[in-house]
Amino acid sequence: MSSNAQTYESGMQAADAAAPAKEGFNYIFGLINLAVVFCLVWLLWYVFMHADGVMKLYTPMYGFSLVAVFLSAVILITKVLGWPADSQKPLPAAQAITRGIWGTVLSVALMLVIYYIIFWSILGRLGIAYFSPDALVAGGGTGAEPWNAREWSSTAILYFATAFLWWALVWDLGFGNWPWQNDSLWVRGWSRFFAVLFFSGVTYFIMFHPHVGLLFPDPQKMAASGAWWEGWADTSSAFFGLGVVLCTLFWVVLSELMWEGRPWSALAAAGQGSFWKGLITFLATLALGLIMVWILYQVFNAIWMEPFVGGQYTDGPDWRFIHMGEVAGFFILFAFIWKYYFNNFPNGLGIWGRSIIRSLIVIAGGLLIYAFYYSSATKFFLGKVHGWAQPDDKPLVWTLLFLAVVLIQANFFHMWPLRSSNNLNKP
Repeated sequence: MSSNAQTYESGMQAADAAAPAKEGFNYIFGLINLAVVFCLVWLLWYVFMHADGVMKLYTPMYGFSLVAVFLSAVILITKVLGWPADSQKPLPAAQAITRGIWGTVLSVALMLVIYYIIFWSILGRLGIAYFSPDALVAGGGTGAEPWNAREWSSTAILYFATAFLWWALVWDLGFGNWPWQNDSLWVRGWSRFFAVLFFSGVTYFIMFHPHVGLLFPDPQKMAASGAWWEGWADTSSAFFGLGVVLCTLFWVVLSELMWEGRPWSALAAAGQGSFWKGLITFLATLALGLIMVWILYQVFNAIWMEPFVGGQYTDGPDWRFIHMGEVAGFFILFAFIWKYYFNNFPNGLGIWGRSIIRSLIVIAGGLLIYAFYYSSATKFFLGKVHGWAQPDDKPLVWTLLFLAVVLIQANFFHMWPLRSSNNLNKP
């Protein structure tokens, strides 16, 4: 691969929207495309998750973890391994459809392999029992029955997928192809995979494993340290870590899509990622994520008053933290919707102007999704009980499923048929 091609690929997040405004975009087609995607997600929800649907996988942690692993598979293929490498090129409809089907099938197959073979059959049986419900049941003990065991293992798998998503997206934005920028596509992809996997494992064992060790009737005191955040978060739940990671991911996505890779792109070396760019991107987005956690904490306190240890639902500190992650998830979803279905409007202003306007639009759009999810409409669409903090209500399941479908169309189907309708060179 030539050096120009390498620079184009690794600097895509900065170069994509920095180009002149895309001409001829039909926003009506974008809105129709979004409506079709919404209906597709609705159908998938009814088949796989709905309480009155077909498979009823929303228990909720089992369905939650499956969707998280599915999204991780899509991100693994596209952001980490870098396939398809020419996803920014327009393709004939037949080729886009064929590649889209192959990418979707590959993602589903990868999800099944990761979930049922790697976690349930290998890691759970031969390494850490809580990754496999069968291993937990075989171990015996109070509460070790199939349904509880599956929820426990699903929770652990969900947390690992969350850590992987964080590092995959942060690495793509900050480190890029560094330090393998002069190597082949396959060397870069697999090197990124092992780097992301390593840091995901470290993050999981620090931020999530202490909580998983407390899930069982007899806490795994010799295998899991105490929740180090409990003293100032007032909860031992890893929902704290889930909230922090998702609030941080919001800033990663916002800076990549709405700010066109800035300000981190200023640290890039000849369009490539670098060690300093990656480190500063990681630390800065983490700091912004913690600030967002603090702001949302104050907002929730103003609405529901101070949480307290032992409080249920909206009064519980653990619920407050996962709700932060759910709010961040709504913002993240709308950022991708705005990028792909509304041409990342506006495109004709200076970088500061369009970045500020896009950011405000994303916040407004995220709040709009929030209002929809907690409205009575979701009783019909999702089989959800109206209101906040209902037992077993996890909005992130629907959000991540929606996001996975959006990314599949954008990366595997090359935005077909929207791209063909608008005759665009880029999504």
